[in-house]
Amino acid sequence: MPTSRRTFLKASAAVSGAVGFGALPKLGFGGDQPAVLIPRSVPPAPKPLEILILGGTGFTGPEQVEYALARGHKVTLLNRNQRRPDLFKGKVEQLVGDLNNDVSALKGKKFDVVIDNPTTFPAWVRNAAQYLAGNTNHYIFISTLSVYADNSTPNADETAATTPMSASLDPYTLVPEHAGQHYSELKSYAEKEVEKQYAGMSTIIRPGLIVGPLDPTDRFTYWPVRIDKGGTVLAPGTPNDPTQFIDARDLAEWTVRVAENRELGTYNATGPTAPLTLAEMLYGIKAVTTAGAQFKWVPADFLEEQKVRPWRDATVWMNPAGPMAGFMRRSTSRALAKGLTFRPLAVTAKETLDWHKTRPPEDQKKLDGGERAGMPAAREAEVLKAWETRQGKR
Repeated sequence: MPTSRRTFLKASAAVSGAVGFGALPKLGFGGDQPAVLIPRSVPPAPKPLEILILGGTGFTGPEQVEYALARGHKVTLLNRNQRRPDLFKGKVEQLVGDLNNDVSALKGKKFDVVIDNPTTFPAWVRNAAQYLAGNTNHYIFISTLSVYADNSTPNADETAATTPMSASLDPYTLVPEHAGQHYSELKSYAEKEVEKQYAGMSTIIRPGLIVGPLDPTDRFTYWPVRIDKGGTVLAPGTPNDPTQFIDARDLAEWTVRVAENRELGTYNATGPTAPLTLAEMLYGIKAVTTAGAQFKWVPADFLEEQKVRPWRDATVWMNPAGPMAGFMRRSTSRALAKGLTFRPLAVTAKETLDWHKTRPPEDQKKLDGGERAGMPAAREAEVLKAWETRQGKR
């Protein structure tokens, strides 16, 4: 059953109240190892599947593997076996290959379903398809909401136009260094390559911001860590600005269920059922801490004057006006109808904070320094002081 915003917040409040009493499930933490919920009474799938996961050792991949195994599926991984090498040794079949180069380890293999996590480049889809096309019944491609050409319309659904590839670019000759500059176009074109190679048997999943333990971007992680430090916290925009995101574990588990049910088509995957307000998110995170943080709301126009960048400096937030008015308000009704569910915000916030505290000191310092996302303490204080000065002159 879909999780409503009210249920999502109510459950979050219940969980946050239990934080101090050891009521949260234990995690498989440990340095750079997966921070996943230890499977508890996961019901078996109706039918075991042979699942190939491309990648599988990054952010959402480990969660997919753990859940698929708990459901009784046989899992094979194809990756370079360099990031967290042999992570699931003895639990899965490990194939070594590089989607950008040699994937001959797939030769002669057959799978019920393929889950493609890491692909940005359409050439990677085509490269793997030389062995997989005709040797699987279902191909699931993890895309992104960033494929959409227009973000100005709130509640737009999967029929909205995606970003076309520039006529001056050959998507099959672009190299990894181009991924950032042409990410939207490449992902969009990769979707088309999937539909071409696996006609009538593909699923395109377009997640929004993926959050939770193991997140390498620090975008959501910034908030639990910052709020846990207490003091006056710069809150961007207004309390009613919308925000959307999805816990990596919710995305991973739903992806496996999509495979089990062979749900085809295209789905926006973010949550909860209706967009949260930013105030609900920030106060929900505060509820799992004891630091007593206080929020100071700074409007979008002043942040722009101060060159505070939405999404990068003021994370998990976008000015809900103008060309980005729909960025945090995408329709997810199709995915909800196919069983997408969400764990409480308090669980995501608490477990993300706990995971962060297990990270190597250098990674914690990168977050504190705003190297990937968020604002360093000195910069936040500078903007807050400037806003207070502006207010005092009125």
